[in-house]
Amino acid sequence: MRWLWTITLLLVGLLAGLAAPGAPSAQTVLGATTIPGATSHFFTTSDDVQLHYFEAGPRTAHTIVFVPGWTMPAWIWRPQIVAFSRVYHVVAFDPRGQGESEVAPNGYDPERRGRDINELLAHLGPTPALVVGWSLGVLDTLADVHVAGDARFAGLVLVDNSVGEEPPPTPRKPSHARPLPHEVFMRAFIRSMFRTPQTPAYLDRLTATALRTPEPAAHALLNYPVPRTYWREAVYAARVPVLYVVRPGLSGQAGNLQRNRPDTETAVFADAGHALFVDDAARFNALMQDFIYRHVWP
Repeated sequence: MRWLWTITLLLVGLLAGLAAPGAPSAQTVLGATTIPGATSHFFTTSDDVQLHYFEAGPRTAHTIVFVPGWTMPAWIWRPQIVAFSRVYHVVAFDPRGQGESEVAPNGYDPERRGRDINELLAHLGPTPALVVGWSLGVLDTLADVHVAGDARFAGLVLVDNSVGEEPPPTPRKPSHARPLPHEVFMRAFIRSMFRTPQTPAYLDRLTATALRTPEPAAHALLNYPVPRTYWREAVYAARVPVLYVVRPGLSGQAGNLQRNRPDTETAVFADAGHALFVDDAARFNALMQDFIYRHVWP
């Protein structure tokens, strides 16, 4: 019956991926898309910060935790929450200063962000979870491995960011143009994340939510004070299955990681933008479900 579930998931992912940006439901509150069937929760960190997460699906099932990227909200994972909550206990996390979480005055460094994820996992219960991190969420998840090891992980899905492998990402050419105002930059950045067309309403909601992160905090999150080896050490130290999903610019790292680290699978999305799990939700969801069946919870 697994083949039937995989086909069903692919279709659900396709529909959810199209519905999320293109045809949002009437369940829209304060610019954030309310996920059908999901409930909203908060927990308090060890440094007394209130962090938010969405929860959906049966609590008795295996847990999947989704961690978004730089300044992004948990609800950007809507195609995956809708699809996977039919079978799994799904949690989508708003890191500090993002989404509906508290905008804390500090803690925008890898150690604290990694500890936040570890404390969320502890709050959810003792059973290890599959953690899916995208972009900055990759680094924050690997920081959790540095902070507390891999005992709370059943597996890792790392989406479109460097993991410190070789070759390093191609450095950007320095620009002599005057830096854009923060809001202008954020609008341009968010539109650049997608290759498939998104509606103006969806992009505006995403931009408004991203701008909740104060500009100094946003800059701090882009300048983690650790060497590239920090991330490589973490991904090689994790003794759990890993799925590494990237665009062509990181295909070299994907190849080396798969060759050098047991229990690693990789996939390259050549025709998607940075938010590839939205651009091609059907393929991403089917790929992840296959990985789960074969490596995480057979």
